[in-house]
Amino acid sequence: MAQNLDDRLDTASSPPVAYRVLADRLRRDVRNQRYTGGKRLPTEAELSAALGLSRQTVRRAFQELVAEGVVYRVPGRGTFALEHGPKYLRPSGSIEDLMTIAVDTELEVVEPPAVRVELEAAGRLGLETDYVVTVTFRRFHEGQPFCVTKAYLPVPLGRGLFDVAELSEARARQQMTVLSVVQSLAGTPIAGADQSITAVPAPAGLCEEIDVVPGEPVLRIDRVYFDADHRVLELAVNYFNPARYSYRFRMGASQQ
Repeated sequence: MAQNLDDRLDTASSPPVAYRVLADRLRRDVRNQRYTGGKRLPTEAELSAALGLSRQTVRRAFQELVAEGVVYRVPGRGTFALEHGPKYLRPSGSIEDLMTIAVDTELEVVEPPAVRVELEAAGRLGLETDYVVTVTFRRFHEGQPFCVTKAYLPVPLGRGLFDVAELSEARARQQMTVLSVVQSLAGTPIAGADQSITAVPAPAGLCEEIDVVPGEPVLRIDRVYFDADHRVLELAVNYFNPARYSYRFRMGASQQ
């Protein structure tokens, strides 16, 4: 007997494919403004009946879109598209992922490179001097700023930033990453980073850069990058608007 669509898609190996295909379809509809003006998305029951999918498959698709900030759910009313657009969501599980963030975002220089006294940053970089080279920039996705970053480099390495034309003009936007520039200046691959993630009140001086109010919770991600010889190359302190960004990476079980 021939299997119906629900049977074919909801086998043990297929549900991830089924719900992701549906999530992609709904995500595309939202981006094409099919559900603007408070128009409700189809319910789980409606999608299940129309597409021959199980309610569990449809529910998983909605859960993914809620996690990304594409839609929100109101008990008793339904599921609706967020008017400000989806959060920026990109895998960030490797240095290579961070290097390729320029594929679908833009960097805008807030403060061009400068030599400054930064006691805390110099200490975290393990320097014998209090001087570092700093550069501040923010990232845009689909025209909206979602992150502002303050990068700190040892002066001998950071001097090279002054020769990078793309970083010399405030408010200039480019499809590039400072991390790629740092790797080129260092002449050695970035081997890894020590990372910490915290929720903090938005710093007053950076709020306007990512459209948040002072004191509002933001996501802070600090990364200290190093090469294969554990030479520290850069400290990057990133502040993310949580309404426009979601951090996600896949964890696997350790091999025994």
